[in-house]
Amino acid sequence: MGATTIVMKRRLSFLLLYLLYLPGVQAQVTLNVTVPAGTPAGAAVYVTGSFNSWNPGEVAYALTRTAAGTYQITLPARTGTIEYKFTRGNWAAVETDAANGAVPNHRYTFGSSPVVKHVVLNWQDMGGGSGCQSTAARPNVRVLSPAFAIPQLGRTRRVWLYLPEDYATSFRRYPVLYLHDGQNVFDACTSFSGEWGVDETLRQLQQSGLDAAGCIVVAVDNDGAQRLNEYSPWNNPQYGGGQGDQYVDFLVQTLKPYVDAHYRTLTGREYTGIAGSSMGALISVYAALKYPNVFSKVGAFSPAFWFAGPSLLQYARQHPAGPTTRFYFVSGTAESETMVPLMQAVRDSLHTGGVAAANLNYTTRTDGQHAEWFWRREFGAAYQWLYAPAAPAKNSPPALAFSAYLDSTRRGLSVQLLPPKKKARLILLDSAGHVALKRWVRTGQAVDVSDLERGAYQLRLTQGRRAGIQELRKE
Repeated sequence: MGATTIVMKRRLSFLLLYLLYLPGVQAQVTLNVTVPAGTPAGAAVYVTGSFNSWNPGEVAYALTRTAAGTYQITLPARTGTIEYKFTRGNWAAVETDAANGAVPNHRYTFGSSPVVKHVVLNWQDMGGGSGCQSTAARPNVRVLSPAFAIPQLGRTRRVWLYLPEDYATSFRRYPVLYLHDGQNVFDACTSFSGEWGVDETLRQLQQSGLDAAGCIVVAVDNDGAQRLNEYSPWNNPQYGGGQGDQYVDFLVQTLKPYVDAHYRTLTGREYTGIAGSSMGALISVYAALKYPNVFSKVGAFSPAFWFAGPSLLQYARQHPAGPTTRFYFVSGTAESETMVPLMQAVRDSLHTGGVAAANLNYTTRTDGQHAEWFWRREFGAAYQWLYAPAAPAKNSPPALAFSAYLDSTRRGLSVQLLPPKKKARLILLDSAGHVALKRWVRTGQAVDVSDLERGAYQLRLTQGRRAGIQELRKE
């Protein structure tokens, strides 16, 4: 009887273990990590991934140092598949390969194994650049500033700039696209999980004649620890957020005026776009809702609407997007359970709010993943659709292309019209819709606006049936 009981207990134990680690059954996993020999003594190591919105330094996901000198963490029980990486608290110190290049995301399906061992070969900030050759298309890509001031948040940030192939040899003005997570936009050496290759894509499109207009791209680095805070105007009780308003104000009130004043841009809303992935997609949609007179094109790649979905939908109802604003949504069908349904809900909300169905491009890919390689692959199609010449609505006046910006003294307003246009009627409306200034202006003329009070204005230029508008802010 005793022997029979022992056999039954063993069989029961094996059955429980089998059920515990059967793929698809809720289970825990312990990640054990060996770090490079040069890792600073006492360094904190974190795991970040699809389970925490890729927050690189979340305290709840800090690993514990073992007696053997490795680091480990046991993740809470759950089901499904996750993607993840290891960092030392920020994306500048993410794991890299032996040549200090980007490594693909680790993938794990809960229940497949109780313990997973990893070896980190290098940290990005300790690689010394060895073996990593920049992939940015110089001289088209440059660092606009390594520490551009963000007065709205009291911080600084590296900002990148891409200029079209013919910028140096032409006198044309160009549309502009603003991107987030600048580390990942142009250069594999600065990326934390691979690059988008935006410079290579735009260069190929322009050289092949598929993008005759060309485009200036401005990409703002994320701050690592502040990324979730800056990329959502609403607070998520678990992950943070709430500084998105200030971040978007920085883009519109500080960065865009600087770019317009120093480069040959087409400043009107019909020439200005904003795009990003994951949390960057969330803040891009919000920016277009808050500033409909600034942005007319939005690229939302694998949007993290789960972070603040109800708040975004409510905001969209209260602040409808411009009916001519173009939104390009794209994601993988299996990125998460909520990805596609929430993306569809936001699209439908925008349509209900007045955005024409023709201006809502909604695409899902069965092989799509929450990763840079996927967004890089999809960027070209999104860009061509967003920046394709708009077909004018029936009986609507054609657009007037122009550039307008305040000089460094904030007293003079410079207006530039595209040839052969030389003269247009200027109207400035204050936030209450009252006319603050009305006059005829010539291209290149500086208009005295020293008497204007500080605040936001809508600038309108008209010439015959042609018209254009943009937002103007005087600090």
